[in-house]
Amino acid sequence: MELLSHLALGFETALSLQNLAYCFLGCLLGTLIGVLPGLGPSTTIAMLLPITYTLEPVAALIMLSGIYYGAQYGGSTTAILVNLPGESSAVVTAIDGYQMARNGRAGTALATAGLSSFLAGCVATLVLAAFAVPMSELAFKFGPAEYFSLMILGLVGAVVLASGSLIKAIGMILLGLVLGLIGTDVNSGVARYSFGIPELTDGVNFVAVAMGLFGFAEIIVNVEQREHRETFTNKVTSLFPTMEDFRRMLPAAARGTALGTALGMLPGGGATLSAFAAYTLEKKISNRPEEFGRGAIEGVAGPEAANNAGAQTSFVPLLTLGIPSNVVMALMVGAMTIHNIQPGPQVMTSNPELFWGLIASMWLGNAMLIVLNLPLIGLWVKLLKVPYRLLYPAILVFCCIGVYSINNNTFDVFITVLFGIAGYIFARCGMEPAPLLLGFVLGPMMEENLRRALLLSRGDFSTLVTRPLSAGLLVATVVMVLIVALPAIRKTREEAFQEA
Repeated sequence: MELLSHLALGFETALSLQNLAYCFLGCLLGTLIGVLPGLGPSTTIAMLLPITYTLEPVAALIMLSGIYYGAQYGGSTTAILVNLPGESSAVVTAIDGYQMARNGRAGTALATAGLSSFLAGCVATLVLAAFAVPMSELAFKFGPAEYFSLMILGLVGAVVLASGSLIKAIGMILLGLVLGLIGTDVNSGVARYSFGIPELTDGVNFVAVAMGLFGFAEIIVNVEQREHRETFTNKVTSLFPTMEDFRRMLPAAARGTALGTALGMLPGGGATLSAFAAYTLEKKISNRPEEFGRGAIEGVAGPEAANNAGAQTSFVPLLTLGIPSNVVMALMVGAMTIHNIQPGPQVMTSNPELFWGLIASMWLGNAMLIVLNLPLIGLWVKLLKVPYRLLYPAILVFCCIGVYSINNNTFDVFITVLFGIAGYIFARCGMEPAPLLLGFVLGPMMEENLRRALLLSRGDFSTLVTRPLSAGLLVATVVMVLIVALPAIRKTREEAFQEA
């Protein structure tokens, strides 16, 4: 009954005219940037952070959330029609979705992606609502030591579950932690690592870092690439799947929903990891594995359900513990900070309209996305024909205006350009910027909780391992590292033995 009363408050908030409008705008923008290759939810949210400064907190978070899970819907359109995923989580969808389009079943593939995403979104939002209260009650038992250990687990989880080199990801985490130290020390009030620059005494602007790494850098990388798009627009005919399609699609969507819901709540999880895991699962258990890669409908339904479920359940650790599980959630922390909202369990008690209104808006957003994706496919196809060279100048101008408008300071624009160049160098070196941003967001929080824990224990570091919950989180961190490191160590030893 308590959950029902909370949801009633949430729908009352989400159904206001203003919040409905921003929910629709977020879903529309999310679908648009999912459709257009070269953009993504992290880039778009980074660009729109300055605008949210003028909005009500509830409306701002509803719009940004709509962009995130809306991009999971829109990314499948280009993946299926062009074999060019609009969003990283749609990479797996392109494998079989594009082959279905080549076989004249583009309409069925698009409908499968839309319906699977809708089913997963509704179920994942229900899980988010059900987990909210017990997770928040658990979070109130956390002290500074437990929060520090939890953040260590979150950072290590983000590194372990990220793609690419483990060493590079650790390096990016450490660089983010160092950047988070710049500014004024909370305890002593002394400026540190500011190098005599007055603008750095308040720290590096989060929006400038995010927009540089994900806005400017993405533009530079995409301008380098040549565009070649082969669209199957003439073959989008019947959108309604057959009964046989439903028989094969629904179990795959259900499995993808369950897998994505679980993985989305893990540190470093989210849409991309969930989609890859779901595709692997479907291929393993299928009676017809030879069809995968040639147009298997399960290869579209499973990953699409998983990526949308993972996108929405990644809000669980953010809203209940205040810990971002991926880069988009880190950007959401930035949006909440702009509005002087401290993410964590206290949001539920201090601002229940925001907490439950955001959850209720996800059901409304999923319904809006069905309307936006299936009937408007013709419009999205036309947008695919817009050359990227015509888009990026407007995006750059928009980014610069947005960064300048926060503090009316040109120094923030220079910082954005600097991090844009750094982001491009990272991309050329195969280094993901997401761990850096997570380290930058969690670094000051980790330092504050560590110093508070040491203050309470009179400088005794053993408080991190003598408190059961904190010790358990640190053990989980060590286990996670060993699971990833042991195969690499074993492989190195085998190679050394063979050489000997």
